[in-house]
Amino acid sequence: MRTDFDPAELPAYEFYGLLTAVVLPRPIAWVSSLSADGVANLAPHSFFTVACVNPPIVQFTSVGRKDSLNNIEATGEFVVHLTPEALFEQVNATGTNFPPEVDEFAAVGLTREPSRLVAPPRVAESPVALECVRHAVLSFGDSTVVFGRVVDAAIDDAVLRDGRPDVELLRPLGRLGANQWSRPGEVVRIDRIGYHEWPGHYTPPGE
Repeated sequence: MRTDFDPAELPAYEFYGLLTAVVLPRPIAWVSSLSADGVANLAPHSFFTVACVNPPIVQFTSVGRKDSLNNIEATGEFVVHLTPEALFEQVNATGTNFPPEVDEFAAVGLTREPSRLVAPPRVAESPVALECVRHAVLSFGDSTVVFGRVVDAAIDDAVLRDGRPDVELLRPLGRLGANQWSRPGEVVRIDRIGYHEWPGHYTPPGE
């Protein structure tokens, strides 16, 4: 038996709560940006993913009009950081609705680090920083999707294993429903199965 929830019959905030309780865990784009006046902003956005491989483009959604969106529209640049378990409290704190003139780096006690190719600073404590330039901005209802072309990926050597970032070293936080978060759990591995390997399609070498 199932219960049906019709978005046309529910208040938008209730259906939003339902969606965020079932689309999970969600990675977090910890976005730093600068206002036109040079004030730094840092905020977490949990609607985040890779949009394209070549060119490398990431996307995040601003639900409502937030400082990150205003700054990116004004300057065209931002940095997306990984949110590691060790920075749980700071990541959550940057979700506070500080007024635009407040620098979240200073407010929550994080260290600025100069970016290589864009103006917004990096979070020195985060092991991964993706420097981005605005590629496109699309609005849907009460939300806006920001697409950023990655121009530099700065990754701490401490989280690299065999030349690639390793999830067991990154220990990323994830967002769940309501005020729930997830820490890294058990990591499982499985090889993808090629069609030629399915029964009836696999021909052993030499046959």
